[in-house]
Amino acid sequence: MSAHTPHAQAHGQRATKAVIPAAGLATRFLPATKAVPKELLPVVDRPVLQYIVEEASRSGINDVLLITGRGKTSMVDHFDRQPYLEARLEAKGDLERLAAVRGTSELAEIYTCRQGEPLGLGHAVSYAESHVGDAPFAVLLGDEFTEESQPLLPQMIDLQSRTGGIVLAFIEIPEDQVNRYGIASVSDAGPEYADVENVVRVTGLVEKPAREEAPSNLAVVGRYVLPGTIFDAIRRTKPGSGGEIQLTDAMALLLAEGTPVHGIVYRGHRYDTGMPLGYLQAVVQLASERDDLGPAFTEWLKSFVAGLDGNAGKAA
Repeated sequence: MSAHTPHAQAHGQRATKAVIPAAGLATRFLPATKAVPKELLPVVDRPVLQYIVEEASRSGINDVLLITGRGKTSMVDHFDRQPYLEARLEAKGDLERLAAVRGTSELAEIYTCRQGEPLGLGHAVSYAESHVGDAPFAVLLGDEFTEESQPLLPQMIDLQSRTGGIVLAFIEIPEDQVNRYGIASVSDAGPEYADVENVVRVTGLVEKPAREEAPSNLAVVGRYVLPGTIFDAIRRTKPGSGGEIQLTDAMALLLAEGTPVHGIVYRGHRYDTGMPLGYLQAVVQLASERDDLGPAFTEWLKSFVAGLDGNAGKAA
């Protein structure tokens, strides 16, 4: 065992804080994100970031640290009170929208820390050390969220409190996409975790491997529950893929030094708003599921798609 070998957190200690890295430049969405943070782009009538904070809140986390960058103070404003707006809504008797506006400020305590330059996910997470201390915590990436009816984070927090190590979220991806993700090699979690659905033991991690070098098709996605020992590992992690300090590399270091690492393969729907296509898909799907918008919107959508098919037929 290495002199640096970290001891896992005491079993039973639960993550009660979440860190949301949100300092990226979002170049895929320019020019829209020149002045508006990508995390505040609306998915129907709620910004992406609100879906993520709501996910944390439903998981019992009411302390959220945003790792921000220049020009992103509006993310904090979204979760602040707006007395003038609230007073106007109350005077109009618009109690439904009043409750929606007030509700954003009641989801969690929001804290911020500014990352001077985005140098990788590991670098961003390192900024949380003074806020988190040595306790376990969740990391939620700022451009994806899970469907409310099939939560993932509570199961991850429960599992991490049992193992004291690292718990990751996985999805199964096509083999031709492995070079876009951190990929895991895994084994059976063992009989002691037979009561946890879709859990695996992680035996290795590699960041963005070539297709022929990928150990599996299990990709690490944007939910992590980490022990406080991750901060020391990040300090000892050298720049990797893209010249950045990768969180995957820091976790691989802890794994090599004996920290238990497990993953849960998520079978629900993951909304990935990090690219324009995924963002549009999230808007359409969630709008279609709304009681107030869904029926009319889906009827219009059917007509619109039928019109596209008809025009294509004419062109042929």
